[in-house]
Amino acid sequence: MAQADISSTGEGTFQVSGDLVFSTVAGLLEKSGLLLAEASDPIVDLASVVNCDSAGLALLLEWITVGTGAGKPVRFRNLPEALVGIARLSNAEKLLPLAH
Repeated sequence: MAQADISSTGEGTFQVSGDLVFSTVAGLLEKSGLLLAEASDPIVDLASVVNCDSAGLALLLEWITVGTGAGKPVRFRNLPEALVGIARLSNAEKLLPLAH
């Protein structure tokens, strides 16, 4: 069974771990709402993501939408290659802001 989690690592940075797949993204979206709301400049680190599918890309795009609506642009670090590939196929790669 796929599992995923998001946790604060301090100073507006959040670590996502596990699988960003259809069965986990709704739970991550629910849990992330409060966490991301507390950060003024949220950065989501995806280095610990194991598996992902198009639902994972949809989650990242939703985080961007929610963050932009709240005046808190969400940026990403350590995008998994599989997720970058899905974004390329979907012509969505340029929509994913990266943190350096």
